[in-house]
Amino acid sequence: MIYFDNNDTTPLHSEALKAMLPYMMEKFGNPSSLHSLGLEAETALDGARETVALAVGATSGEIIFTSGATEANNIAIFGTAQARPERRHLIISSVEHASVLQVAKRLESQGYRVTRLPVDGYGYVAPDALKEALDDDTFLVSVVHANHEIGAIQHLEALSGLAHERGAWFHTDAAQSLGKIPFDVKEFGVDLASFNGHKLHGPKGVGALYFNRKCRPKRLMEGAAQENDLRPGTENVAGVVGFAKAVEIAVADREEVSHRLVALTSRLAEGLSTIEYTRLNGPPPVERLPGNLNVTFLYIEGEAILMHLSNRGIAVSSGSACSSKSLVPSSVLTAIGLIHEEAHGAIRFSMSRYNTEEEVDAVIVKVREVVELLRAITAFVPEQHSERQGGKGFYRRR
Repeated sequence: MIYFDNNDTTPLHSEALKAMLPYMMEKFGNPSSLHSLGLEAETALDGARETVALAVGATSGEIIFTSGATEANNIAIFGTAQARPERRHLIISSVEHASVLQVAKRLESQGYRVTRLPVDGYGYVAPDALKEALDDDTFLVSVVHANHEIGAIQHLEALSGLAHERGAWFHTDAAQSLGKIPFDVKEFGVDLASFNGHKLHGPKGVGALYFNRKCRPKRLMEGAAQENDLRPGTENVAGVVGFAKAVEIAVADREEVSHRLVALTSRLAEGLSTIEYTRLNGPPPVERLPGNLNVTFLYIEGEAILMHLSNRGIAVSSGSACSSKSLVPSSVLTAIGLIHEEAHGAIRFSMSRYNTEEEVDAVIVKVREVVELLRAITAFVPEQHSERQGGKGFYRRR
């Protein structure tokens, strides 16, 4: 299997597994217990918290562990809404993960106003759009840092600064950022940020939420006082330890791995550009999240491409992994201007530290083979797209 779906999940790093194993067996204590096993677990938890905090420019008291970025996003948004009841306006971007989009829908059903900021053809939020949307009723602005589908990396400093001018808190979903690109909560001016373990070769089921001490959300669940009294329940100590080890490795190797992934992404883009009737979705390869590439193959369904590639031992995604079983077009792709047919023909390729040039070359060959096969067995009638493409985004036409 050639695995090119690393924005969905990543294989566990062997060192992360090694770090986790003792806390599944002999060091199994509950960190809330006062005996030696509990204190041992608490020490491991504190060390992991310090590692994650250091990686994002925070202090350990500003990090709580969660079950993943989805829970962290829910705590950040719902918790802030409850912490600031005098304000009833939420602003998000139109290219958010489902765990932000759905939270916004629920708040809307409860009488909150929600503004969904538009993006340009590359997926970027314009600061002027945010400035116009902000008012004195805005309690939170939430804009994803590195997009999970098209790899666009937002300029958070400008956006957070505008939010703070109107007294709004600023949250970002950084699940795809941590360990892959530079991320510093103080430099970016964010008040809350969500992270995930299994996007950077850590275990599934564990993540973290950063919160500025001056911007404390309300807890959503009742129970004991774990995780700074924000997230009750016994912590997943083994998972947290594995997460921290993966973060430590990713941050230490980030520049080297990023350089390799940018080169692999450019190589993949160049190879796919020779296939006719294709469109690059999102920023140019060197300007996006390293290892991410999203391409529309016109006149055929992305799901069909995915299944044929899977049969040939290649794993990719036909859109947002969290909603890939839905027939609804990707909200991210429609937000950047793709029509229904273009969005349905999209494939996301996402690579990690373990992928190679040989795999990239093999994928290019297999994608061409599959695309030609599918177009040969469908009513493939090329249309003129010059008005839609505007000279931007498409690789090649006849």
